[in-house]
Formats: sequence, structure tokens, C-alpha cells
Amino acid sequence: MKKIAVFASGSGSNTQNIIEFFQKDSNANVVLVLSNNPNALVLERAKALDVDTFIFNKTQLLEPKGVLNRLLEYKIDFIVLAGFLWKFPEHIIHKFEHKVVNIHPALLPNFGGKGMYGMHVHNAVVEAKVKETGITIHHVNANYDEGAIVFQAKCTVDNDDTPEDVAKKIHQLEMAHFPIVIKDLLTKNG
Repeated sequence: MKKIAVFASGSGSNTQNIIEFFQKDSNANVVLVLSNNPNALVLERAKALDVDTFIFNKTQLLEPKGVLNRLLEYKIDFIVLAGFLWKFPEHIIHKFEHKVVNIHPALLPNFGGKGMYGMHVHNAVVEAKVKETGITIHHVNANYDEGAIVFQAKCTVDNDDTPEDVAKKIHQLEMAHFPIVIKDLLTKNG
């Protein structure tokens, strides 16, 4: 059984979707949800689904014996960033090479980089008057949103769409695709 850890900073709808998806899977399961935000709704969602949680600060994330030790204690095989807003440390990326993925609410390389998350992305998409946007699932490397792209799904941006309209379309894509792409990656990586 593959063990998945999910890092999240906010409400956790993606995390909940991933947990519920893998609760029906015989090959993998989410065993740990980690957050830098002690007030994040994601922690309540995880606990309600009987998944262990771990709250950490910046020092614990950056020091080699902090968060990494917790991941090793749980014998984690794969890491998912689902609305995690801090830059992911290189020592964890190296330990879990090609086994850390993130979801971004736009078609990278467009609308990516530091500070480009959530409504910041949707506002930028609408302001740029692009005709389509989407989601990107990518491997995590040392730079924001620059890891190798694994999967993208697109949706149209209508002329009268507000950033909130775009957010709803993106959320639907995330719910539909993220767990399946994770499962595919776990299958390919053995």
C-alpha cells in the first residue's frame, strides 16, 4: 500500500477529494495531512476522515530533521501539494525525487511564480483577456511552478467571466482530474 502525504494551507477541498478518492483504492491511501496554518479548515476535514494531521512552522519545514522526519516516520511514498503556499524545501524534494507534485490553477508556464496562487491567478487571467485557462499538475523543483509538467486540462474563459467564474471552472477541473493523475503517477512509479 502506497502512503500519500498532502500539504495544504487553506480550506482543503482538493485534499478532501483526494482522501475520499483513495479511501476507495486498494493500492494507495492518504495517511498524513500537513499544514503550516494551524487554523486551516483542511485540518478539520482530514480529522473528520480519520487522517492524521501535523502542523508545522517555517523552521520545522526548513530544518532537515523537522518535517522530513515526520514524513519518514510515516514511511511516505508520495507527496502532494494541494494549495500549499510556501516554497517547498530542497532537502525534501531530493529525498522524494520525482515523488512530489503540485497543482497550479492556470496553464503553466503562464500565470505562475511567486505570489501567483488562488484568486491572484484568476484575476490575472481575466485581466489578460485570455480565451482559455486551466490546471497544471507538475513535479516540484527548487523554483515556484517550474517543475516538469505532468498534466494539463483546459477550460474556456468567456468574455463576461469574472475571476470568481474562472475559479469555479478551475475548481471543477481540479476535482475531476487531480486524484486520477496522482493514481496514474503512483502506478507508473511502481
